Amino acid sequence: MLFLLICSSAVYLSVAKSADASYAVIDAETGRLLSGSNAHAQMPIASLTKMWTALVAIENSNLDDEVKISRQAALSEGSSIYLEPGEKIKVETLLYGLMLRSGNDSAYALAEHTGGSFEGFIDLMNEKAVLYGLKNTYFMNPSGLHHDLHLSSAYDTAMMLKIALENDSFRKITSTVNYKSSEKNGVTWQNKHRLVQEQNGAVAGKTGFTKAAGRTLATYFEREDKKVIVVTLRESNDWQVHKQLANHVFSQYDIVTVAKKGVYKVTEDISVSLNKPIELLLNKQEEAGLRNVIHLSNNKENKYGIWHVLLNNESIYSTQVPLK
Repeated sequence: MLFLLICSSAVYLSVAKSADASYAVIDAETGRLLSGSNAHAQMPIASLTKMWTALVAIENSNLDDEVKISRQAALSEGSSIYLEPGEKIKVETLLYGLMLRSGNDSAYALAEHTGGSFEGFIDLMNEKAVLYGLKNTYFMNPSGLHHDLHLSSAYDTAMMLKIALENDSFRKITSTVNYKSSEKNGVTWQNKHRLVQEQNGAVAGKTGFTKAAGRTLATYFEREDKKVIVVTLRESNDWQVHKQLANHVFSQYDIVTVAKKGVYKVTEDISVSLNKPIELLLNKQEEAGLRNVIHLSNNKENKYGIWHVLLNNESIYSTQVPLK
Protein backbone atom coordinates (compact mmCIF):
# COMPACT_ATOMS: atom_id res chain seq x y z
CA MET A 1 0.00 0.00 0.00
CA LEU A 2 1.36 3.40 -1.02
CA PHE A 3 1.22 6.14 1.60
CA LEU A 4 1.67 9.86 1.40
CA LEU A 5 3.22 11.23 4.58
CA ILE A 6 2.05 14.58 5.90
CA CYS A 7 3.83 16.33 8.78
CA SER A 8 1.73 19.46 8.99
CA SER A 9 -0.49 20.63 11.80
CA ALA A 10 -3.92 20.50 10.15
CA VAL A 11 -6.01 18.90 7.44
CA TYR A 12 -8.97 20.82 6.02
CA LEU A 13 -12.19 19.24 4.83
CA SER A 14 -14.50 20.76 2.26
CA VAL A 15 -17.57 19.57 0.44
CA ALA A 16 -18.78 20.76 -2.93
CA LYS A 17 -22.40 21.87 -3.05
CA SER A 18 -24.83 22.27 -5.91
CA ALA A 19 -27.40 25.02 -6.33
CA ASP A 20 -30.69 23.32 -7.28
CA ALA A 21 -32.66 22.50 -4.12
CA SER A 22 -32.14 22.05 -0.42
CA TYR A 23 -31.41 18.45 0.37
CA ALA A 24 -28.59 16.30 1.70
CA VAL A 25 -27.83 12.58 1.55
CA ILE A 26 -25.08 11.44 3.91
CA ASP A 27 -23.36 8.19 4.76
CA ALA A 28 -24.87 7.42 8.16
CA GLU A 29 -21.62 5.80 9.33
CA THR A 30 -19.15 8.56 8.46
CA GLY A 31 -21.29 11.65 7.87
CA ARG A 32 -19.87 12.08 4.36
CA LEU A 33 -22.08 14.08 2.02
CA LEU A 34 -22.93 11.75 -0.86
CA SER A 35 -25.21 14.14 -2.74
CA GLY A 36 -26.99 17.38 -2.10
CA SER A 37 -28.16 20.73 -3.31
CA ASN A 38 -27.73 23.85 -1.20
CA ALA A 39 -26.87 21.34 1.49
CA HIS A 40 -25.22 23.98 3.70
CA ALA A 41 -27.70 26.83 3.14
CA GLN A 42 -29.32 28.09 6.34
CA MET A 43 -33.08 27.50 6.31
CA PRO A 44 -35.90 26.90 8.80
CA ILE A 45 -36.24 23.19 9.64
CA ALA A 46 -39.54 23.20 11.59
CA SER A 47 -40.04 20.11 13.78
CA LEU A 48 -36.83 18.41 12.68
CA THR A 49 -35.57 20.51 15.59
CA LYS A 50 -37.13 17.94 17.89
CA MET A 51 -34.48 15.34 17.04
CA TRP A 52 -31.95 17.56 18.85
CA THR A 53 -34.43 18.34 21.61
CA ALA A 54 -34.92 14.62 22.22
CA LEU A 55 -31.19 13.89 22.33
CA VAL A 56 -30.42 16.75 24.72
CA ALA A 57 -33.31 15.69 26.98
CA ILE A 58 -32.21 12.04 26.99
CA GLU A 59 -28.62 12.92 27.82
CA ASN A 60 -29.51 15.33 30.62
CA SER A 61 -32.40 13.60 32.38
CA ASN A 62 -33.64 10.19 33.48
CA LEU A 63 -36.33 8.47 31.41
CA ASP A 64 -38.23 7.65 34.62
CA ASP A 65 -38.23 11.25 35.86
CA GLU A 66 -41.70 12.66 36.42
CA VAL A 67 -42.36 16.05 34.86
CA LYS A 68 -45.04 18.33 36.25
CA ILE A 69 -46.63 20.04 33.28
CA SER A 70 -46.67 23.83 33.51
CA ARG A 71 -49.42 26.02 32.15
CA GLN A 72 -46.97 27.43 29.58
CA ALA A 73 -46.15 23.95 28.30
CA ALA A 74 -49.79 22.89 28.10
CA LEU A 75 -50.71 26.01 26.12
CA SER A 76 -47.88 25.63 23.58
CA GLU A 77 -48.78 26.70 20.07
CA GLY A 78 -49.07 24.11 17.30
CA SER A 79 -49.11 20.30 17.30
CA SER A 80 -49.94 18.79 20.66
CA ILE A 81 -50.28 15.59 22.69
CA TYR A 82 -52.85 17.43 24.83
CA LEU A 83 -50.98 17.78 28.09
CA GLU A 84 -52.89 19.28 31.00
CA PRO A 85 -51.50 21.84 33.47
CA GLY A 86 -50.46 20.15 36.71
CA GLU A 87 -50.45 16.56 35.45
CA LYS A 88 -47.30 14.49 35.92
CA ILE A 89 -45.85 12.63 32.95
CA LYS A 90 -42.62 10.62 32.69
CA VAL A 91 -39.80 11.89 30.50
CA GLU A 92 -40.01 8.69 28.43
CA THR A 93 -43.68 9.27 27.60
CA LEU A 94 -42.96 12.88 26.68
CA LEU A 95 -40.18 11.73 24.35
CA TYR A 96 -42.52 9.38 22.49
CA GLY A 97 -45.06 12.17 22.23
CA LEU A 98 -42.31 14.45 20.94
CA MET A 99 -40.89 12.12 18.29
CA LEU A 100 -43.96 10.16 17.15
CA ARG A 101 -46.64 12.88 17.37
CA SER A 102 -44.43 15.99 17.24
CA GLY A 103 -45.97 17.49 20.37
CA ASN A 104 -44.90 21.08 20.91
CA ASP A 105 -46.30 20.87 24.42
CA SER A 106 -44.05 17.87 25.03
CA ALA A 107 -41.03 19.82 23.72
CA TYR A 108 -41.77 22.72 26.07
CA ALA A 109 -42.25 20.41 29.09
CA LEU A 110 -39.00 18.55 28.38
CA ALA A 111 -37.16 21.84 27.99
CA GLU A 112 -38.37 23.20 31.34
CA HIS A 113 -37.56 19.96 33.13
CA THR A 114 -34.17 19.27 31.56
CA GLY A 115 -32.77 22.78 31.32
CA GLY A 116 -34.16 24.11 34.60
CA SER A 117 -35.88 26.71 32.46
CA PHE A 118 -36.93 27.14 28.85
CA GLU A 119 -33.96 29.45 28.21
CA GLY A 120 -31.55 27.11 29.97
CA PHE A 121 -32.52 24.25 27.68
CA ILE A 122 -32.01 26.35 24.54
CA ASP A 123 -28.50 27.08 25.81
CA LEU A 124 -27.90 23.33 26.13
CA MET A 125 -29.12 22.77 22.58
CA ASN A 126 -26.85 25.43 21.14
CA GLU A 127 -23.85 24.35 23.21
CA LYS A 128 -24.21 20.82 21.90
CA ALA A 129 -24.55 22.08 18.32
CA VAL A 130 -21.25 23.96 18.70
CA LEU A 131 -19.61 20.89 20.27
CA TYR A 132 -20.49 18.78 17.24
CA GLY A 133 -19.50 21.42 14.71
CA LEU A 134 -22.98 22.19 13.38
CA LYS A 135 -21.81 25.51 12.01
CA ASN A 136 -25.03 26.51 10.23
CA THR A 137 -27.35 25.70 13.14
CA TYR A 138 -28.86 27.94 15.79
CA PHE A 139 -31.87 27.22 18.01
CA MET A 140 -34.35 29.62 19.56
CA ASN A 141 -36.89 27.06 20.82
CA PRO A 142 -37.17 23.27 21.30
CA SER A 143 -40.05 22.67 18.88
CA GLY A 144 -39.11 24.36 15.60
CA LEU A 145 -41.77 27.07 15.71
CA HIS A 146 -40.73 29.81 13.33
CA HIS A 147 -38.22 32.40 14.45
CA ASP A 148 -36.02 34.37 12.08
CA LEU A 149 -32.87 33.21 13.90
CA HIS A 150 -33.93 29.56 14.33
CA LEU A 151 -32.09 28.01 11.39
CA SER A 152 -30.08 25.02 10.27
CA SER A 153 -29.14 23.35 6.97
CA ALA A 154 -29.99 20.08 5.28
CA TYR A 155 -26.48 18.76 5.97
CA ASP A 156 -26.42 19.86 9.63
CA THR A 157 -29.87 18.36 10.16
CA ALA A 158 -28.75 15.05 8.64
CA MET A 159 -25.80 15.12 11.02
CA MET A 160 -28.17 15.77 13.93
CA LEU A 161 -29.95 12.52 13.12
CA LYS A 162 -26.66 10.64 12.68
CA ILE A 163 -25.39 11.85 16.06
CA ALA A 164 -28.69 11.17 17.82
CA LEU A 165 -28.93 7.63 16.43
CA GLU A 166 -25.75 6.75 18.30
CA ASN A 167 -27.87 6.97 21.46
CA ASP A 168 -29.75 3.69 22.02
CA SER A 169 -32.74 5.32 23.72
CA PHE A 170 -33.19 7.80 20.89
CA ARG A 171 -32.89 5.06 18.28
CA LYS A 172 -35.53 2.95 20.02
CA ILE A 173 -37.98 5.85 20.33
CA THR A 174 -37.64 7.29 16.83
CA SER A 175 -37.86 3.86 15.15
CA THR A 176 -41.06 2.91 17.01
CA VAL A 177 -44.12 2.61 14.76
CA ASN A 178 -46.79 2.41 17.46
CA TYR A 179 -46.43 3.26 21.15
CA LYS A 180 -49.01 2.44 23.82
CA SER A 181 -48.45 4.61 26.85
CA SER A 182 -49.03 3.44 30.40
CA GLU A 183 -49.93 7.09 31.02
CA LYS A 184 -52.39 9.41 29.25
CA ASN A 185 -55.17 6.80 29.75
CA GLY A 186 -53.27 4.19 27.77
CA VAL A 187 -53.28 6.22 24.55
CA THR A 188 -51.64 4.67 21.48
CA TRP A 189 -49.54 6.93 19.28
CA GLN A 190 -48.58 6.10 15.70
CA ASN A 191 -45.40 7.47 14.20
CA LYS A 192 -46.25 10.30 11.78
CA HIS A 193 -43.33 9.31 9.55
CA ARG A 194 -45.04 7.40 6.72
CA LEU A 195 -41.87 5.69 5.49
CA VAL A 196 -41.08 4.39 8.97
CA GLN A 197 -44.64 3.07 9.16
CA GLU A 198 -44.07 1.13 5.92
CA GLN A 199 -40.96 -0.57 7.41
CA ASN A 200 -39.44 -0.97 3.96
CA GLY A 201 -35.89 0.14 4.64
CA ALA A 202 -36.75 3.38 6.45
CA VAL A 203 -35.82 2.75 10.07
CA ALA A 204 -36.16 6.11 11.80
CA GLY A 205 -36.70 9.80 11.21
CA LYS A 206 -38.80 12.89 11.81
CA THR A 207 -41.38 14.96 9.97
CA GLY A 208 -41.85 18.71 10.11
CA PHE A 209 -43.97 21.55 8.76
CA THR A 210 -44.54 25.24 9.29
CA LYS A 211 -45.79 27.82 6.82
CA ALA A 212 -42.36 29.45 6.78
CA ALA A 213 -40.36 26.22 6.46
CA GLY A 214 -42.74 24.25 4.28
CA ARG A 215 -42.45 20.47 4.49
CA THR A 216 -39.27 19.14 6.09
CA LEU A 217 -38.30 15.50 6.44
CA ALA A 218 -35.40 13.44 7.82
CA THR A 219 -35.12 9.68 7.21
CA TYR A 220 -32.57 7.04 8.18
CA PHE A 221 -32.47 4.12 5.72
CA GLU A 222 -30.78 0.72 5.99
CA ARG A 223 -30.36 -1.86 3.26
CA GLU A 224 -28.05 -4.79 3.87
CA ASP A 225 -24.94 -3.11 5.36
CA LYS A 226 -25.56 0.23 3.65
CA LYS A 227 -26.82 3.07 5.84
CA VAL A 228 -27.80 6.55 4.66
CA ILE A 229 -29.64 9.59 5.98
CA VAL A 230 -31.75 11.80 3.72
CA VAL A 231 -32.95 15.29 4.65
CA THR A 232 -35.11 17.52 2.48
CA LEU A 233 -36.18 21.09 3.25
CA ARG A 234 -39.10 22.77 1.46
CA GLU A 235 -39.74 19.66 -0.64
CA SER A 236 -43.47 19.13 -1.24
CA ASN A 237 -43.01 15.61 -2.65
CA ASP A 238 -40.75 14.53 0.18
CA TRP A 239 -41.95 10.93 0.70
CA GLN A 240 -41.23 10.01 -2.91
CA VAL A 241 -38.03 12.04 -3.12
CA HIS A 242 -36.61 10.33 -0.03
CA LYS A 243 -37.23 6.88 -1.47
CA GLN A 244 -35.71 7.88 -4.80
CA LEU A 245 -32.60 9.38 -3.23
CA ALA A 246 -32.07 6.37 -0.97
CA ASN A 247 -32.64 3.90 -3.82
CA HIS A 248 -30.12 5.77 -5.96
CA VAL A 249 -27.41 5.49 -3.30
CA PHE A 250 -28.17 1.84 -2.62
CA SER A 251 -27.93 1.01 -6.33
CA GLN A 252 -24.81 3.08 -7.08
CA TYR A 253 -22.73 2.64 -3.90
CA ASP A 254 -21.12 -0.41 -2.30
CA ILE A 255 -19.31 -1.09 0.96
CA VAL A 256 -15.63 -1.14 -0.03
CA THR A 257 -12.75 -2.30 2.18
CA VAL A 258 -10.26 0.52 1.75
CA ALA A 259 -7.68 -0.94 4.14
CA LYS A 260 -7.53 -4.22 6.01
CA LYS A 261 -6.80 -4.55 9.70
CA GLY A 262 -3.06 -4.86 10.36
CA VAL A 263 0.31 -3.15 10.78
CA TYR A 264 1.51 -0.86 7.97
CA LYS A 265 5.04 0.45 7.45
CA VAL A 266 5.07 4.21 6.81
CA THR A 267 8.81 5.00 6.97
CA GLU A 268 11.94 2.95 7.66
CA ASP A 269 11.49 3.57 11.38
CA ILE A 270 7.73 3.99 11.83
CA SER A 271 4.76 1.69 11.37
CA VAL A 272 1.13 2.22 12.31
CA SER A 273 -1.43 -0.27 13.57
CA LEU A 274 -4.91 -0.32 12.09
CA ASN A 275 -7.08 -2.06 14.68
CA LYS A 276 -10.07 -2.60 12.41
CA PRO A 277 -10.58 -2.48 8.65
CA ILE A 278 -11.64 0.77 7.00
CA GLU A 279 -14.87 0.13 5.10
CA LEU A 280 -16.53 2.99 3.25
CA LEU A 281 -19.61 3.54 1.11
CA LEU A 282 -18.25 4.32 -2.37
CA ASN A 283 -19.31 4.28 -5.99
CA LYS A 284 -17.19 2.83 -8.81
CA GLN A 285 -15.76 6.17 -9.90
CA GLU A 286 -14.71 7.06 -6.37
CA GLU A 287 -12.84 3.80 -5.78
CA ALA A 288 -10.31 4.72 -8.45
CA GLY A 289 -9.61 8.13 -6.91
CA LEU A 290 -8.77 7.09 -3.35
CA ARG A 291 -5.48 7.71 -1.58
CA ASN A 292 -4.38 6.79 1.94
CA VAL A 293 -2.48 9.45 3.87
CA ILE A 294 -0.77 9.19 7.24
CA HIS A 295 -0.39 12.42 9.20
CA LEU A 296 2.41 12.32 11.78
CA SER A 297 2.85 15.05 14.34
CA ASN A 298 6.12 16.98 14.51
CA ASN A 299 6.01 16.32 18.24
CA LYS A 300 8.13 13.22 18.80
CA GLU A 301 6.30 12.49 22.06
CA ASN A 302 3.05 11.88 20.17
CA LYS A 303 2.42 8.13 20.00
CA TYR A 304 -0.38 8.34 17.44
CA GLY A 305 -0.83 9.28 13.81
CA ILE A 306 -3.95 10.15 11.86
CA TRP A 307 -4.93 7.90 8.96
CA HIS A 308 -6.84 9.82 6.30
CA VAL A 309 -8.62 8.46 3.26
CA LEU A 310 -8.54 11.11 0.54
CA LEU A 311 -10.89 11.37 -2.41
CA ASN A 312 -9.87 14.03 -4.94
CA ASN A 313 -7.54 15.49 -2.28
CA GLU A 314 -10.36 15.83 0.27
CA SER A 315 -10.45 13.80 3.48
CA ILE A 316 -13.57 11.62 3.54
CA TYR A 317 -12.53 9.53 6.54
CA SER A 318 -9.97 9.76 9.33
CA THR A 319 -9.04 7.67 12.33
CA GLN A 320 -6.34 7.74 15.00
CA VAL A 321 -3.72 4.98 14.65
CA PRO A 322 -1.04 4.01 17.22
CA LEU A 323 2.59 4.15 16.15
CA LYS A 324 4.79 1.07 16.29
